[in-house]
Amino acid sequence: MDTYCVFGHPIEHSKSPWIHARFAQLTGQSLQYHKTRVPLDGFAHTVHAFQVSGGKGCNVTLPFKTEAAALATRCSPRVSLAQACNTLKFDGAEIYGDNTDGLGLVNDLVRNAGFSLRGKSVLLIGAGGAAAGVLGPLLCEKPRSIWVVNRTPEKAIQLVQAHNSLALAEGVDCQAFGLQHERVSSQAFDMVINASSSSLHQGALPVPASVLSQHGMACDLMYGPAAQGFMQWATDHGTLARDGLGMLVEQAAESFHLWRGVRPPTAPVLSDLRALMAQA
Repeated sequence: MDTYCVFGHPIEHSKSPWIHARFAQLTGQSLQYHKTRVPLDGFAHTVHAFQVSGGKGCNVTLPFKTEAAALATRCSPRVSLAQACNTLKFDGAEIYGDNTDGLGLVNDLVRNAGFSLRGKSVLLIGAGGAAAGVLGPLLCEKPRSIWVVNRTPEKAIQLVQAHNSLALAEGVDCQAFGLQHERVSSQAFDMVINASSSSLHQGALPVPASVLSQHGMACDLMYGPAAQGFMQWATDHGTLARDGLGMLVEQAAESFHLWRGVRPPTAPVLSDLRALMAQA
């Protein structure tokens, strides 16, 4: 039986084994999927050991996505842009790397939430690996603008510069600012995406409420209790709020399709997962 895994540190909270088990059940695929906590200094060794043992592929979560990109012998354009990788596929000695995070976010927003990004204004909070993973696919949806804001403006500038060619090709106004820049705080955005670590660490909300639009949406890439503060903040200011659970399921579906050549249904899996987490 083909074996897959998700590697991270920590990893105990991961819902990926449950998601992929449901995908396999719904598509008639026979596979095993585990989760493994990796020592912070042992990622490459752990992946190679899993590959040698017959593993067919793996997902990669924090804090190893940058290492995964460096480990790949061949990678998708999304990985080249983001310099971060969340999916590896093994074929003999080759390690193919892809980043399905941005596709997962876009698919959740467009298909599940019914929110078209075309022609919209987007505020992307954060300039780390999470933001890097989603910026490319967001640009490909042809919003009117994507402004990236970060506590350290230089990091946001670097991220935007890496995506300049794609932004020009898609006709998107893509700019970088500090969190408190007056041009940012004086505008309401159709979509506000929190890709910073503020929710993970239960920190203060990184931007003023003036960026929210009552006709728009605010999305946190976190899910569960970590996302509740951001979502409550958005709801209190009249903005539709969404967490990252749909993104989690959709990015997993993209990984599953890469590995198995079969695209699993996501709507019933997302519905079941939300119900399961509500019970818990």
